[in-house]
Amino acid sequence: MVLMFLNGDGMRGGRLNAQLDGAPLLRTARSAPKYRYYSVGDRFPAMIATAHDGRPVTGEVYEVPLEILRDNLIPNEPPELELGLIELDDGTACLATVLRANLLGSPELIDISDIGDWRAYRGMSASG
Repeated sequence: MVLMFLNGDGMRGGRLNAQLDGAPLLRTARSAPKYRYYSVGDRFPAMIATAHDGRPVTGEVYEVPLEILRDNLIPNEPPELELGLIELDDGTACLATVLRANLLGSPELIDISDIGDWRAYRGMSASG
C-alpha cells in the first residue's frame, strides 16, 4: 500500500476515479506550498516542485495497493506526467503524478497556481 495524492479527475466524482478500484479515500489534503500548478491544455492538471513562489495544491489522499498503481493508474496517465514524491502541508510524504520537468515552458501550460484546485479551475473555465 502507498499513499497517493490525487488532484485531478481521479478524485471523488471525477471521470477517472473508478481506476482506483475501490482504494479507500483517507482524507482531503493540500500539498506543502512549494509547487506550481498548471492546466495542461485544459485536459488535466499537473504540479511541479519549484524553488520559489510555490503554492499549495488541493487534492485527496488515497491508500492504494501497488498493483492498482501499476495496473490502473500509471498506465493511464498522460505522457506529460510521471510518478513523483511530494510533500503535504503537514509534512507527510506522498506519491503523486507530477509534470515532467522538460515540459516547463510548454505553450500548453496555463498557470493555475493561484487557484490551486482543479475543480475550482474547471468550474471557473466552464463558466467563463
